[in-house]
Amino acid sequence: MKVAILAGGRGTRIAEETDIKPKPMVEIGGRPILWHIMMIYAHHGFKDFVIALGYKGEVIKKYMVDYCALCSNLTVSLDTGKVDIHDGEKPDWTVDLVDTGMDTQTGGRIKRLAPYVDDSTFMLTWGDGVSNINITDLLKFHKSHGKLATLTAVRPPARYGHLEFEGDRVAEFSEKPQTGEGWINGAFFVLEPGVFDYIEGDETQWEREPLNNLAKDGQLMAFKHESFWQCMDTLRERHILNTYWSSGTAPWKIWR
Repeated sequence: MKVAILAGGRGTRIAEETDIKPKPMVEIGGRPILWHIMMIYAHHGFKDFVIALGYKGEVIKKYMVDYCALCSNLTVSLDTGKVDIHDGEKPDWTVDLVDTGMDTQTGGRIKRLAPYVDDSTFMLTWGDGVSNINITDLLKFHKSHGKLATLTAVRPPARYGHLEFEGDRVAEFSEKPQTGEGWINGAFFVLEPGVFDYIEGDETQWEREPLNNLAKDGQLMAFKHESFWQCMDTLRERHILNTYWSSGTAPWKIWR
């Protein structure tokens, strides 16, 4: 089953990093967040990826082409240019890298991937968020209801510190899930090819008409994920993820 990842946006809210690289290549713990996302899926046995490229897509192409060399010991014969790779990482992944246009909207990028998903069920997520979601359980849920689309509903950490009072005294300060604020779309979709009929073209935003119309038609289901989920829209959120990683307590690191 293909795992589609949208990696073509400009990431303007984290421009300090994305002036020189696309947002999915911003590093958490010395690795692009895109790598972390792929590792989550690979842990559950899904290793066939198709990545929708746009802004600075060449950076992602170069990283994938050079991946094994960058993560291994090398012997280089300078006279012949031969490179032998020793040990290191050689994941058994297949990665399609698809240019989907510089200014194409999210729905348009998804529709451009239609030829790569083999007219069958596929998974989809954004290239800027991590979670400890159980992908296997998500897929089982999708297959159980028979609808065209499943999204993962999450309760993200509060944007600001949460205060609990006893009188005027602060009894507790923490960053808790927004349990009182309702659920949001956390991506990590499972989709049937029929969803392509809901997307008009490059100007279509997936989060608007397609998802709204799928919901109106009774074709959109929610897999509720109560545990960790975090996107990386800002430098603050990148710092949060890096802090998790450096402390050795990253909740999304489900692989060993």
